[in-house]
Amino acid sequence: MPDRERLPEFPPALDLVAPIFGTLALLAAAQFAGGPYLLAAARLLVGAAFLGSVSDAMLLGHWYLVQPGLQRDAVKELVRWTAIMWPLEILVFLWPVGMVQVLNGTISDGYNGILGWIWIACAITTIGLVVMTWFALKERYYSAVMAATGLLYLAILTAFGTDLVARAVLRP
Repeated sequence: MPDRERLPEFPPALDLVAPIFGTLALLAAAQFAGGPYLLAAARLLVGAAFLGSVSDAMLLGHWYLVQPGLQRDAVKELVRWTAIMWPLEILVFLWPVGMVQVLNGTISDGYNGILGWIWIACAITTIGLVVMTWFALKERYYSAVMAATGLLYLAILTAFGTDLVARAVLRP
């Protein structure tokens, strides 16, 4: 496209406006989440980054299905961010009072501990799906992108299970 027909670009710094407001909103919401403020803030911020990265990775993977010629670097980066955020997600929910107390019976989940085990299964399955997605994206073929997108669909379910089961059981 010739330069005179090109639309003006927005300054890249404007891309930071929404995340800044989102972070401020989460920090404000932490006051009302119950429990110690620092713990609530950490759980909200880490949860948003974790669930956001896995959801965005799946959405972008879906876009790759309709635009097969796209480079995979962006979706690989989101998968990498999901893998980076996963241990932080686990840690903030192990932080006392946390899922350890559910597993050892100090906190009752109302189902004889089964929700604690579901949380562990979701956490382990999520990282397993993310690792399988990473390996699928290393393959050159279009079918690998289809497989990666399907794996990310499943990872969203288990990632939300990791976050929401813990929040339900640990509610104040």
